[in-house]
Amino acid sequence: MEKDFITPPNHVNFLAKQLFGSCGEIENVAVAHLQPNGGGPTTQHSHTHSHLFIVTKGEAKILLGNEVHIIHENESFSIEGGCMHSVWNNVDSETVMVGITIKEQIGK
Repeated sequence: MEKDFITPPNHVNFLAKQLFGSCGEIENVAVAHLQPNGGGPTTQHSHTHSHLFIVTKGEAKILLGNEVHIIHENESFSIEGGCMHSVWNNVDSETVMVGITIKEQIGK
């Protein structure tokens, strides 16, 4: 069965996996379809807001400064505001991701 999925109490034929907890105020949410070799931006960038990415199909490669992170289907990955990054499809088929933009927290 899927890694880290559970059946919550009082549920039947139901598997769930928590992808993230409290994360701040959500600015927007988008769905992205990345074709093979797709992604971007072509050079890493940063901004004040944070991102939370959830891969729903395929596999993503996140470049975070000098680090490479592979995010598999049904996994999430967060990027703090101010970190240099870019996001790429890591497989030979379409990758689908949900991107959640989280507002900068003043005084952080």
